[in-house]
Amino acid sequence: MLTIATLNAIAGVRHGFFTRQGGVSEGLYASLNCGPGSGDDPKRVAANRARALQQLGQSPDALTTLHQVHSARAVRVSGAWPDAPPEADGMVTATPGVVLGVLTADCAPVLLADPQARVIGALHAGWRGTLAGVVEATVTEMAALGAKPSRVVAAVGPCIHLRSYEVGPDLVAPLLDDDPGNKAFLSPSRTGDRFLFDLAAYVMSRLERAGLRELVSTPCDTYAEAERFFSYRRARHLGEPDYGRQLSAILLDA
Repeated sequence: MLTIATLNAIAGVRHGFFTRQGGVSEGLYASLNCGPGSGDDPKRVAANRARALQQLGQSPDALTTLHQVHSARAVRVSGAWPDAPPEADGMVTATPGVVLGVLTADCAPVLLADPQARVIGALHAGWRGTLAGVVEATVTEMAALGAKPSRVVAAVGPCIHLRSYEVGPDLVAPLLDDDPGNKAFLSPSRTGDRFLFDLAAYVMSRLERAGLRELVSTPCDTYAEAERFFSYRRARHLGEPDYGRQLSAILLDA
């Protein structure tokens, strides 16, 4: 489990960016696969999630996750969902003991906390959701609970990095249509009209646009570090039929 010093420094907040290591799953999912949307044995996924929550000092039923769909939707959470989780990619809470969790395998997990208002957030930031506004939507929901963007501490966790993320016109065109300045997050690729895209830097820029000042990003590249992280893109390039997901989580102590 990876932690960030700026979040560790906030009293009453616990968090973790989990790697793929330390679980019970096997094969493609070895070993801490926390993604119920994968083809892994559900019992193994449940055991892995329990192991992760144990490291945070919580029971498995404290974990709240979403049906992530690369949207700009963020929701408020006060406890376990009564039915299936909603389709959304950001969530916030001011309720102690609720563990906000996001699942990723190249997209950027982002954990947020306002130490004064005691409001936390977590979001799943792929390029589509980030472009659509999931960062701003999550910060807005935090503000509705009393947070102030300039006080919010944010950490962007392990994700695919520039050197590993070659993209084509399907990403480049909408990115530049939204803001020509987004060209700063693209670097030339050796392959024709394709580019390398800096997802982490783009997410950081959207956090800054939302009014945040204290930001940090991990140097971990999910694609390149196969022993430590699951990667959707790496699995696709290797012709593998599926892939695991790592969990990132944050909570307020009760």
